Amino acid sequence: MSVHALYVTAAYAITAVVLAGLIGWILIDQRARKRELAELEASGVRRRSDKAGKS
Repeated sequence: MSVHALYVTAAYAITAVVLAGLIGWILIDQRARKRELAELEASGVRRRSDKAGKS
């Protein structure tokens, strides 16, 4: 394998690892925000956009 091919392969591998990490971080953060929202709604806090809660 030439030096250039090794460089390109390493660049793609690093990019794939970084993208996977960012996607994982987003999914973990999404679960945390949903959990926080569920806790707030369970305690009686409602969203302003929740029209059904006003009736």
